[in-house]
Amino acid sequence: MDEIWMWDYWVEEALSRLDALKLTRSLRPVQFANAESGQLTDEEMEVFDGLRQWDRASVEVEISDATFRNWVLDIPSSGDEAVERSSRPTDDNLVASPQQSHKLLLFSSNDYLGLSSHPTIGKAAAKAALEHGMGPRGSALICGYTNYHRQLESSLADLKKKEDCLLCPTGFSANMAVMVTFGNLASLSATDLKPSKDEKVAIFSDALNHASIIDGIRLADQRRGVQVFIYRHCDMTHLNKLLLSCKLKKKVVVSDSLFSMDGDFAPMTELIKLRRMHGFLLVIDDAHGTFVCGKNGGGVAEQFNCESDVDICVGTLSKAAGCHGGFITCSKRWKQLIQSRGRAFIFSTATTIPMAAAAHAAVNVAKRETWRRKAIWKRVQDFQTLTGISVTSPIISLIVGSEEKALQASRHLLISGFHVTAIRPPTVPPNSCRLRVTLSAAHTVADLKKLVSALADTINFKDIAINGSIGYSSKL
Repeated sequence: MDEIWMWDYWVEEALSRLDALKLTRSLRPVQFANAESGQLTDEEMEVFDGLRQWDRASVEVEISDATFRNWVLDIPSSGDEAVERSSRPTDDNLVASPQQSHKLLLFSSNDYLGLSSHPTIGKAAAKAALEHGMGPRGSALICGYTNYHRQLESSLADLKKKEDCLLCPTGFSANMAVMVTFGNLASLSATDLKPSKDEKVAIFSDALNHASIIDGIRLADQRRGVQVFIYRHCDMTHLNKLLLSCKLKKKVVVSDSLFSMDGDFAPMTELIKLRRMHGFLLVIDDAHGTFVCGKNGGGVAEQFNCESDVDICVGTLSKAAGCHGGFITCSKRWKQLIQSRGRAFIFSTATTIPMAAAAHAAVNVAKRETWRRKAIWKRVQDFQTLTGISVTSPIISLIVGSEEKALQASRHLLISGFHVTAIRPPTVPPNSCRLRVTLSAAHTVADLKKLVSALADTINFKDIAINGSIGYSSKL
């Protein structure tokens, strides 16, 4: 039997074992009698054909003078200055007063479509909150799962072309739940719940996968149910070699679809070819691709026309959706298994009802306001034209080298009116510190021109490295 289809058998086997042990966990939806009054009507589901004044709120922020000074001087912050006025004397070099606030243009947000300030999404949250209150009342398996949650799950499953969806409190917990479930699957397939070496699940993970995947695999490994293989970043030759050397039958490959620090795409076409050769289960974390990539916003798999070849797709609602929460789109079998064994899902309080309502509105708005996806990809092209730097996504990783250089460049941008943070170890390896610039559909060409002008004061575009070796030339 083809090993891809063997996964259906293995999952069914695990579910049967759970049933026998009376460990299968089921959702128990709480239905509101007046649910319709808490949901937006078709007339209230407003969409627009271009940027409006409220979109600027997603890319314009203010910080206090105290926060500004702490950032410039690289002083650790407790957050207290967000509500307290600074009493420090004015530094003439910073041209600021203790009472002054600083307006910044935001180029470090993951709000790719600018939906965090969309009135329709805010209206959906407000209407649900006024009708039903804030609290989810408990975990999803107890009493926190409602018709609002189910409606959102159905819309996400449709977006991802998957049979079903499981909501999680965050994208981090979603990845954790999936990875830990793999470790549990090996145990459930074993005769005495202690998998032998041959019964383990082999997990192959990209070296630059998100921390939530890494931590999830570590937890799964603690149960002795998995064997872990790390392949070099996007190196399909290395992955193929590892797959060929692995004798375990149950193989899983997990990868970010769009990598959050480097802004490069996973080699989806090559991954699919290897999947067909080796019969592994393919899991992608589409946190940064969902709503941004693909004609309908279905994500990286839609963009590469391989949705049916991705077995499990993890995503988040805290980035391009402008809301909060995570999700797992998969088959009904996998959903049942994850909600029964994924501890990060089981033992977490459910997403709040207003947030579920807001996220559902965001799915609809993102689908219908197609101009937002066109706008953000136009900004990617504009950045490349203005700088001559080849970029492939809205995540632009400008590697500058040392921590000192990265901080120096970030401070210069701050003083120039831009919110761009320096990314340092342990987030990235030593001597690969960078400025992580992210683009939004709410940015204008004028915004980009101002940013590029400020960047040109601190880096040399001809020498800068994108997703590769360090090529920094300081002008400071």
